Amino acid sequence: MLAVQGDVREHADALLASGAQPVPVRRPGELAGLHGLVIPGGESTVIDKLLRAFELRDPVRAAIADGLPVYGSCAGMILLADEVLDGTVDQQTLGGMAITVRRNAFGRQVDSFETDLQVAGITTPATPMRAVFIRAPWVEHVGAGVQVLATVPTAVGGPAAGRVVAARAGNLLVTSFHPEVTGDARVHEYFVRLVRER
Repeated sequence: MLAVQGDVREHADALLASGAQPVPVRRPGELAGLHGLVIPGGESTVIDKLLRAFELRDPVRAAIADGLPVYGSCAGMILLADEVLDGTVDQQTLGGMAITVRRNAFGRQVDSFETDLQVAGITTPATPMRAVFIRAPWVEHVGAGVQVLATVPTAVGGPAAGRVVAARAGNLLVTSFHPEVTGDARVHEYFVRLVRER
């Protein structure tokens, strides 16, 4: 689990609850032997700068290219996108997923909200997932090879309705919401299954 910034502890707890053993990654050598990587929520521009400062950016990009399963939530979604809208001039991503993401698409901190979602392969109509959106991105464009897993329900209304908020492309999984803060480990369980299947 990338542990340079963000809600690392909450993801670690969710991974433990899913039967995985999280290992914090702060240096390139700590990537060796990992079966999967979680990029937590936080501030995507800060995580980007820290990845470069700790010389992690290129090794993580190489691991993604080699097929390492990676799950990114919120800021992690931004970092796994091939293109970012409303980013800073010098912001870079790790890339790997053919999506275009808009940063802070749902608004500022005060605009954070919760809603129930149906997530393909994870929920059922009788068991939706409570999703927490905190200064979250959304997916503006989905490219080839990307499977949409969840969209914001139309009942939410406004510009958010129908926006893509969870997707998968091969070994890469992203959510714009924060499942690690709700105590619902189903997204992490899904990711752990993905890792084990690889």
